[in-house]
Amino acid sequence: MVKLLSPPVPSDAPATGEAKHFLGHMHMLTATLSSLCHTDIVHILWLHGVIPEVIAALIPLCEVFGSLQPPSTYRSSTSEEVSVYTVFSLAFLFLLRLYKFYVPSQGHYSSGRTGPVRPELTLDYFLLMRNNIIPNKFTTKNADCANIADPLDHLPHRSIYIDSFPKLRAWYFQNQECVASILSGLCNPRPVLDITNKIFNMIFWKENKGGQGVLRSSCLDSDTDTSSHSSRTSTTSLHGSSRSTSTSISKDEDQVLPLLPAWQVLEAIPIVLEALLTACANGRLSSRQLTTGLRDLVDFFPASIAAIVSYCSAEITRGIWKDVPMNGTDWPNPSEALYSFESGVKEVLATTGVHIQSCYPRGMPPMLPLPLASLLSLFITFKMDKSLEYARAVVGRAAIYHAVHSNWPGMLICGAIGYQKLRKWQDFLIVTLSCSTFTHDRDAVVQLIRSCFRAFLGPVLSDCSSVTSARGVVGLLGQSLSNIYSLTPGILFLRTYHLFHDPHFITEVILKLVMECACNLAQECTSGSPVRLKSGVMSLTESFSTARQVAILGASLLYVAGQEILVQVLFEETVPTILLSANKGRSGTEGSFSNLLEGYAISYLMFFSSAIFAGFRSASSKIGSSKRHERIITSHLNFMARVFEHNIVLNCDPTLWKMHVRCFLGLVVRFAPSWIQSMKLDVLQKLSNVLKVWQEHDLALSLLELGGTGAIEVVVESLF
Repeated sequence: MVKLLSPPVPSDAPATGEAKHFLGHMHMLTATLSSLCHTDIVHILWLHGVIPEVIAALIPLCEVFGSLQPPSTYRSSTSEEVSVYTVFSLAFLFLLRLYKFYVPSQGHYSSGRTGPVRPELTLDYFLLMRNNIIPNKFTTKNADCANIADPLDHLPHRSIYIDSFPKLRAWYFQNQECVASILSGLCNPRPVLDITNKIFNMIFWKENKGGQGVLRSSCLDSDTDTSSHSSRTSTTSLHGSSRSTSTSISKDEDQVLPLLPAWQVLEAIPIVLEALLTACANGRLSSRQLTTGLRDLVDFFPASIAAIVSYCSAEITRGIWKDVPMNGTDWPNPSEALYSFESGVKEVLATTGVHIQSCYPRGMPPMLPLPLASLLSLFITFKMDKSLEYARAVVGRAAIYHAVHSNWPGMLICGAIGYQKLRKWQDFLIVTLSCSTFTHDRDAVVQLIRSCFRAFLGPVLSDCSSVTSARGVVGLLGQSLSNIYSLTPGILFLRTYHLFHDPHFITEVILKLVMECACNLAQECTSGSPVRLKSGVMSLTESFSTARQVAILGASLLYVAGQEILVQVLFEETVPTILLSANKGRSGTEGSFSNLLEGYAISYLMFFSSAIFAGFRSASSKIGSSKRHERIITSHLNFMARVFEHNIVLNCDPTLWKMHVRCFLGLVVRFAPSWIQSMKLDVLQKLSNVLKVWQEHDLALSLLELGGTGAIEVVVESLF
């Protein structure tokens, strides 16, 4: 695929003939890009890890075809004619689908301590990744494959940077400016305003031809009260030109089509959108005219959907536009499917063990912000046609994103509109928008995590159905997804973990669930009721094995939810807080064994979460991750040393604490000795002395041996 998107340059081609070189392959490029429009293609590319290479192949296509002017015979993208607009739109929209260009900066998840929990995948990031990958591919070839022709051999091995493509770079930074600031803070030169007028003339050509005067009376009236200063600026600047050209539009349709290079059209579209939304908000432009105008613009120039999505997404996040009634007259009415969609969402959540009390307020008219209503109205105009999937995938992805991140009533309204308009997408919308619950409801997140543990453990052993019930990974993830109501908690967690807002609380939830499971296992093991058979009582070996599996599950969920930041929170905050908290006051054999098993489970949770972090760190080149991993291990070992020095007084049970120290240090010494090689010798010596008091001589000696050459004298002294 990358080879098809990067046709080789003929040997006799002139150095300045790059555009002509691509023009000769227009039909082949159109066929290739059209085949890449399917939704599954993006997921397949992600799985194969070739996104950087594909982006590097698409950028030259966008730069070249976006700089060319379409022929005078071009009318619309709906025709079968292949034009520069067609190739550019296919390449440009597919490029944007590979990263979330429409997500405003305010929507990125911040950790509150060291930046974003999940880093933003920008175009620069992918190009840097590609520049890092390509040299390795061509310098580390396998000797066994030396005789096999590499399909990427003809591709340029040089590094690619966005600065090498001035047109794309200009749009990229303009898009970031539009996302970060309102248009009043941007400087719009006169050529851009002239292009804006041409776009207006094309959008409202039919209305002005019929004498309705939409441009004069609706969209560009200087007396209109606008919602922002930027709206007044762009509306007034367009007033004179549009009024003077409205009479000539009816003479010749050719004069109203903005047959300009794609990059110039994209630069002017945000101004057009601001004027259109402002006119609609003030009643000068009907919602039908707005939606029809946007769709006409997309039909003429499909790549405009990128600017529409980016602008509407930024305005939705800013929240400065008034809500519009979704009453069926001005905007689509979701009332027919609203309550059935809500019941479907609740049923899907209930199958995974999440029960919510939220419901759509009865009697409240459905309303949405104007930009979101416009985006949804445009989205439902696209038919389920494969030829339109390249544009529908972009606007649909953005519409679903904002629906998921809306509040509960807003999500239901968006889902109900799509539910009744897009029948084939009903199950998809129910499952996808049910994830909206976890963006603002912590209790739902806690229920989901608890349900994951319950599905993993299965029923208690006293239940006669435990032999045939699904447990472990099968219970957590399931074997197959026959319908939306067979969704398992593990699958739902993997679909929603990126939606958890400020996920630091998850560390405490997971730690307490691991301890709770360990306590329940201890009760099962020590149960001495005479009515029970011995075969129904869990053995000690099985209880420790199950506690270890529960800890591994907790570590996996923890790292998936927040990666290394949550591991750091676990080591530095959550576990010390639990150890410093008051004792539960359990007594007897059951209480002693419960504390023993809890300490064991806590140690495995910490060790495996740190091991997962270390594994991902070694497989990536992320700067600073090695120091962070070393810091979190050091912090916990220093915490142990301060406890032994009596500088910190614990309130947990001594049995729990001793088991935790023995188990955690034993795991580190046996499986990850490199973690403590940088520890200070005095800390290791303090830990070793306590282990000797506890009769753990072998572990104490092994711990000292990892201190390096400086610990030789201490090791020798400990032998005598």
